[in-house]
Amino acid sequence: MVTSFFVLAAQSPGRQLAFRRAVVAHILAVGAMALALTWTMPSPVPGMFLGQVLLVLAILEGATLLGWRLAQLPKSQALEFLLVSPLRPGWFFLAEVAVGVARIGLVTLAGLPLLALLAALGLLAPLDLLPLLLLPFTWAVITGLALIIWAYEPLRVRRWGERGMLLLVLLYLVVGVLAGEKLRSWLMLLPDAIGYPLFRLFRGFHFYNPFGMLKTYLEGGAAECWEALLWLEGGSVLLAGLLLWRGATRLLAHFHERHYSPAVDLRPGKRGEIANQPLTWWAVRRVSQYRGQINLWLAGGFCVLYALYTLAGQHWPAWMGRGVFVLCDRVAGIGGLATALVVLAAVPAAFQYGLWDANAQERCRRLELLLLTRLGARDYWNAAAAAAWQRGRGYFFVALLLLGAAALGGQLGAGQVLAAAASGVLLWSLYFALGFRAFSRGAQTNGLGIMLTVGLPVAACVLGRLGVPTLAQLLPPGGVYGAAYGTPAGVWVLGPLLAAMLTFWVARRSLHQCERELRRWYDQHHGQKVMT
Repeated sequence: MVTSFFVLAAQSPGRQLAFRRAVVAHILAVGAMALALTWTMPSPVPGMFLGQVLLVLAILEGATLLGWRLAQLPKSQALEFLLVSPLRPGWFFLAEVAVGVARIGLVTLAGLPLLALLAALGLLAPLDLLPLLLLPFTWAVITGLALIIWAYEPLRVRRWGERGMLLLVLLYLVVGVLAGEKLRSWLMLLPDAIGYPLFRLFRGFHFYNPFGMLKTYLEGGAAECWEALLWLEGGSVLLAGLLLWRGATRLLAHFHERHYSPAVDLRPGKRGEIANQPLTWWAVRRVSQYRGQINLWLAGGFCVLYALYTLAGQHWPAWMGRGVFVLCDRVAGIGGLATALVVLAAVPAAFQYGLWDANAQERCRRLELLLLTRLGARDYWNAAAAAAWQRGRGYFFVALLLLGAAALGGQLGAGQVLAAAASGVLLWSLYFALGFRAFSRGAQTNGLGIMLTVGLPVAACVLGRLGVPTLAQLLPPGGVYGAAYGTPAGVWVLGPLLAAMLTFWVARRSLHQCERELRRWYDQHHGQKVMT
């Protein structure tokens, strides 16, 4: 019975396409970083940096290949036929997870030839390949399962979970940022029976995590880290098992809550007015269900502290940590961090969360109603833009806060801040226009979104490290970064100018052809059996 899930996944055109795109993106990202690190950095730094990149890629792949599908699956009422079949809900969940885990494993192994090449060049030890493959794979699975469990939990549990995560974010900002390297001095003010155990606890948490473990291992501590790596991997497998059990037990209950529980509005005062834009109201409400506030709290809290540090300068108190801020200044600075925040703000614009549906069947059902109304291209455009801005505006405002702090602190001029802000607006607009164009044509936005939000920033970083910043600034992320660091106007303006021209052309073409292409897509797919 389980083999049929693998057969269906191998035959599904949509899942085949997503898998191939993930493999290509993984190979390109690893290859680009390996090439840049081979040319510009001595050993052992390449291995350390590559380890962090592999972990970030793994988190993205786990979320897209495993978390997204299983989180979206209960939205379809067709699942009810399987849930009442002899294949029980728990076994159905385990079989789907097995398929997702296998796909993640194949994507992870796609980077093995490049890692082996680095080992052959002497930049990595042969044994380094094991943690560089095993830890990212394990945490890709954990990321996907955690996303699924978060979607399956009842609303009340998610709300209490958000409050708990907010407390953890505050703890991180105080312990990891404000205290930083001064943490020992802070804790030694407490009685020894309290301060020393807390210091050991925080130090262990800083070390026993996949990012810290790979960093320590690849910096030259391989001999001392093997036992710790085994303990970390064992704990990770145990965590994945607990998440797997929770998901298997929650699938049926979550399906019933979604389709058969009465809809109760717990916040009647915040519904907003539908007015004359019902599609916009619905799209905004839709993306507000899973708002991703935790990431915004973390990014916003750190950037507020970074802005205060920038304003204080040499007057920053000596008893407070500054190591994290010094590292940020050395690696990317305010311009790099602001660029990353602008890209995060553009993620909902590229992926079109507001109007996109999980599969072709769901989209056909929605279009069957929408195309009977008098809604036009501008209604779809306004709804998608409002939903994307609702999800991403927090990151954009934090980026503006950072740029403003840099201007007040004397690091950037007013012209640089205005140029960086304008470049950020152009980046968001271009990503939205391209995402909306894909939506109107019926093309999956996952591949496009990953290319825009991961591929282009990585390409800009690689071009910058290879010593060709002019080419890097032709890309939208490079344009934001170049504006913040005062690139000569004659060199910098070409990138934003190209972005503006492309945005205008794509937007005009999308609005002109949107309704016709939506109807054409509906005519081609309505009533067809589409495997996803």
